[in-house]
Formats: sequence, structure tokens, C-alpha cells
Amino acid sequence: MFKIKTIQTELENVIVLKDSISGTRARIRPSYGASLDKLVIKNTKIITNLNPLDYKKTYPSSILFPFANRIKGGNYVFNDKNYSFYCNEKDANNALHGLVYNKSFVVDELKAFENHAKVKLIYEEMNPTNNYPFKFRVELVYKLTKNALSLKMNVINLDEKKLPFTLGWHPYFKSYDLCQSYIHFNSTKKIKCDNNNIAIGIEEFNSKMPLSLNKKTFDDAFILEAPGIEFSTPEYDLILTSSEKESYLQLYTPMNTNAIAIEPMTGVSDSFNNKIGLKELSPGKNYNIEWVVSVKLKTN
Repeated sequence: MFKIKTIQTELENVIVLKDSISGTRARIRPSYGASLDKLVIKNTKIITNLNPLDYKKTYPSSILFPFANRIKGGNYVFNDKNYSFYCNEKDANNALHGLVYNKSFVVDELKAFENHAKVKLIYEEMNPTNNYPFKFRVELVYKLTKNALSLKMNVINLDEKKLPFTLGWHPYFKSYDLCQSYIHFNSTKKIKCDNNNIAIGIEEFNSKMPLSLNKKTFDDAFILEAPGIEFSTPEYDLILTSSEKESYLQLYTPMNTNAIAIEPMTGVSDSFNNKIGLKELSPGKNYNIEWVVSVKLKTN
């Protein structure tokens, strides 16, 4: 039987979805962009928050909206008007990871059943700033089963004009030993970036799959030909799928963590300018996407 608990700490309230029989649990932080703080499947850690590293520097499981990745100099043009996001990546002078990763979401619904539990969270912006002058609502639904977690995201345009956006999710997947781990995805195109990780073109990608992570580091984006990503570690195998056919993948390996960020995206860096994956949502319309992490543990 799944249960839901709200735990009050000194700094925040967190939501825990849990199946005490299987040892599966998920921890969500509404005050930190409704990010997934931790995912454990049958007592095996799958998604980590990278503690003690700072959330504001690593963005663990952040929801990336209205843009994934970066905007060069924070500047963009939409409908012949110039706008500028705040550059929170100071050294590179980029706007990074959108506007909702540090916002407080409202808990709208909590439901627990025999075989799953789910929570719905909402962030609504009705007083937008000049850098992104669009009214919108973001709805998230996390659903946990014994072997999987799904994240549904619904973006609603509450304005009287079109709004531009891309989406992303920034989970870090934990491995007992990253050097004995592998990743598999279908791609023949890689995003070429400058020294500040801004997309400047597309290049061929011909690496043999699966890719070994032994002594390798990544901060790279790929154009996916199929929206499924496989990750294999000494403890588990997983598949991360997306409901969006036009999908992109960002891989990032932080130093000395035995973790890798496997980030599904609907666009790439500087998408507001290069238009790669950029969507325009009409007034009153909504856009849905679902990401699913399915896990199979390995037996010794």
C-alpha cells in the first residue's frame, strides 16, 4: 500500500511518496521548483540530489521552463521585440535553466492507492516580468509505482499572445560505479557548442552504442532519433522515455559524484535564438509532455 507524508523541516515542507513493503519512495520539494529530491526503487537509490553540493549550483531534478539549458547573454528576440533574461551563469554570461527551478509550487492534489501514489503541483505566473512578459501556468504530476516514476508536465498559456518555450528535466542518476556503467541512445547528430556551451551548429555523431562511461566526462547535447534512453549500472538497468517525438538529450557528469545528469529536453541551448526545438503556444492553449523512468534491479 502506497502512502504520502508531508514532512516539515526547518527550511521547508517536503512530500514523500512511499511504499513501505517494497522500499520504493520519492521525495519532492515544492519550495524548490517542485524538484524531485530523491528516487529510491526497492531500497536502491536511482536519482540523487548530490548533497552536500548546493542545489543552486547543480539544479538536481530541476524543471526547466521556459527554456532548457542556456540563453546566450540572456538576450533574445521574439516577434521583433528585444528581451533579456537575468544571467545567473555569471562566468559565461548566460541565462541558465529557465525561471521556475527556484519557485514555490502549490500542492494541488495528493492521492495514494494500493499500487501507486501521485502528487499534483502548480505554479502560476500572472504578474510576469519584462524579461518574459507572458502569463502561464505549469502543472506537474509525479506518479510513483514500485518500479517506475513518471512526471507529467502541462504548460498552459494564460496570456492573450503567443508565448515561446522549450522544456527540460535535470535528474542526476546515481551509480555504484560510474566506470562500470553504460548509456545507450539513438542519435547521429550532436549539438556543436562554443566554449560557453552555447549551440553554434550541428555535427555528425557516430559513436558505437552502448557508450561506456569509464573515465569519460560529458557536457554534451544530442538530437535523438527515438525518445528512449537506456542507462545500465552494476545495480540496475533503466529506461527513460519521453512522449515527445522531437526530443533532445543533454548529458553532464559532475566531478567526483558517481552520478550522471541524463536530461530530456524539447530544445537545445540558445533555443530562443537558433529556434532548435522552440515551440510557440497560442493563447488559451496547453502543451503536455510525460517522462517515465522505468527501473529493473539486477540480482547478484
